[in-house]
Amino acid sequence: MEIIKKMNIPASVFYDQVMDSVLFDIRKHTGKSLTRKQLNNFEYVKEFSKNSRARIKVEKLVENSSYHFRTSTTKNDFLVQYDIKPLDEKSCEIRYNEKMESYGFLQKMNDAVLGTILMFFKKRQFTKMLKMMEESY
Repeated sequence: MEIIKKMNIPASVFYDQVMDSVLFDIRKHTGKSLTRKQLNNFEYVKEFSKNSRARIKVEKLVENSSYHFRTSTTKNDFLVQYDIKPLDEKSCEIRYNEKMESYGFLQKMNDAVLGTILMFFKKRQFTKMLKMMEESY
C-alpha cells in the first residue's frame, strides 16, 4: 500500500509528531526513555494481547526526512516507510509505503483475501490520521 499526500505543515512539524509518537510507544512498552539519536536500529518487543506480540525495529531514521521500521510476528513481517519531502517552508509531501510478507501458505491466502478488503479501510484511516496531524498544527 502506498499513499502520497501533500500536507500543509512543515516537514519538521510532521517529523516531530511522528517521533513523539514513536518515543511514547517505546516508553510505554519498554519503560525506557530514549532520545531520537538512540532510535536508529533500536529494537523492542510490543505486546498487543496476552498471546500476541511483535518485534519492532527502527531501520532508517533521517531527521525531517525518513522514518522506516519493521514489525515482525510469527505470522507476518511488515515494513513501514515514511518519507518526507519538504515542498516549501509551510508544506511537505508524505510518501507512506507499507509492505507485508506472510509466512506459510494458509497465512498468505488468508492475508490476500482479508488484505484486499481491509486495504480500503486502512487507507481511509491513515488519511484521516494525516488530516488530524495537519489540523493540530
